[in-house]
Amino acid sequence: MGFVSALLGIIGFGVGIPFGLVLGYFIFIHNEPQDVKVPIIRPLHDLDSDSLLDLLDEMPLWVKTPDYDRADWLNKFIFDMWPYLDKAICGIIRSTTEPIFAEYIGKFQIKSIDFETLSLGTLSPIVHGKYSSIKTNEVNELILEPAIRWAGNPNIILVLKLLSLRITLQLTDLQISMVPRIVLKPLVPTFPCFASVVVSLMEKPHVDFGLKLLGGDIMAIPGLYQFIQKTIRRQVASLYLWPQTLEMPILDALVAPIKKPVGLLHVKVVRARKLLKMDILGASDPYVKLSLSGERLPAKKTSIKMKTLDPEWNEDFKLIVKDPKSQVLQLHVYDWEKVGMHDKLGMQVVPLRLLTPNMTKQFTLDLLKNTNPNDPHNKKYRGKIVVEMTFNPFKEDSERFSGLLNEHMRNDSGGERATEDVPSSGAGLLLVVIQGAEHVEGKHHNNPYAIILFKGERKNTKLIKKTRDPCWNEEFEFMLEEAPVKEKIHIEVMSKRKGFGFSFKESLGHVDIDLIDVVHNGHINKKYNLIRSKHGVIHVGLRWKVT
Repeated sequence: MGFVSALLGIIGFGVGIPFGLVLGYFIFIHNEPQDVKVPIIRPLHDLDSDSLLDLLDEMPLWVKTPDYDRADWLNKFIFDMWPYLDKAICGIIRSTTEPIFAEYIGKFQIKSIDFETLSLGTLSPIVHGKYSSIKTNEVNELILEPAIRWAGNPNIILVLKLLSLRITLQLTDLQISMVPRIVLKPLVPTFPCFASVVVSLMEKPHVDFGLKLLGGDIMAIPGLYQFIQKTIRRQVASLYLWPQTLEMPILDALVAPIKKPVGLLHVKVVRARKLLKMDILGASDPYVKLSLSGERLPAKKTSIKMKTLDPEWNEDFKLIVKDPKSQVLQLHVYDWEKVGMHDKLGMQVVPLRLLTPNMTKQFTLDLLKNTNPNDPHNKKYRGKIVVEMTFNPFKEDSERFSGLLNEHMRNDSGGERATEDVPSSGAGLLLVVIQGAEHVEGKHHNNPYAIILFKGERKNTKLIKKTRDPCWNEEFEFMLEEAPVKEKIHIEVMSKRKGFGFSFKESLGHVDIDLIDVVHNGHINKKYNLIRSKHGVIHVGLRWKVT
């Protein structure tokens, strides 16, 4: 009986499995449900506007905005820096509010207003980053639209002492949500080296906070919460809610250097008298080095007068002035030595603020060992030096010094003589700003730097490694005795690589610029196509200044 049962079980199992598989196939696979239709697949450009709007919520963010960035790295950076940012921001809040609070002390019986505690808490803001780049034929712009949310736990307690009462105002929690638009755009069209930041809000910010007065939550007062929210949104919207913007220039291409040249200082080293005896035979071989403070340019030198204590030079020099209110002329008199260090005979300084623009003034100065008035060595007589100085501001800057000129003409008398009002002799200053280059490419390497060759002088910009679009923003100065109406300036972009102790250089293109247009127009700021370069261009600013 057991054998028959086992045999029937095997037969039933062998028949049941194939029958079940066949039945399942016909039920679940072969017979498709009649209410399911084959979806119609169409490209997006064939859909109407209503269909696209229905699909927007279902599309992932990376489809709607391919340039999406989660900005996790930025959130981690803010989180790590938040304790330090908290202290810095709270310090700014204190320094900003102190003068405001001081205006109310003594009024309305108010004795004091101060923060008892001021902390933004331990929770940092979170940035949900999103950015998109807009590129047109005229301008390149980088647009960032980060969604910023902050659920903070600040601990801010403001204490107000009114008569004998102590009133405390406590900020317990703070929630902020905003979407600013940050646009980084170049100030010079199609050239990204000089940019500005434009900030605007795309949505009205949402601000929610809890505020306690004397221990009670004043935000629970009916109608007060809605009134404060409406006031905050309206005030922020009036400041920089789109289309209102807050523009912050990073660097202006027209004023690239922090201090621009404003004029020329004409110095005539006339003579010196009764200098120290440094030679064995009772004489000296004096010469003078002169320079302006704040400049890194090499000092100018007079000729050497051999074996005399009363040298006569009558030599003229021109120096570039950038800040006549703070700069001083430094005069150092040395005894020339054929071998070894030159001995210092004395020195003196002349502040440029003592000069009247376009007026020549003569100074007779006692030579000192140094500028320390408490040094006993300065009591020793070291001789005198006579110099004549004239500060001639450039024509475009002359109005800035007109008040100073009128004041000196009223107050000063003697020791000065007005220079004749004659037309410019043509002398001036040529400023060359090498702003940057684009699409420069070498055959072997791309470490570009620019060379400027003009009237026998050679000047170089810094080298920038591994780039085809370098941005230098460096200014060079050439002082000329006459206007360069028939001159050209040669600018060449080079690339250099060092290896095994040798430097390998190659030219990435050059350009020769006629300066006649600069003399007539005063300034030129444009791009030039580089010769012997496929697509390379260089951006150069030229300015001609005359006194």
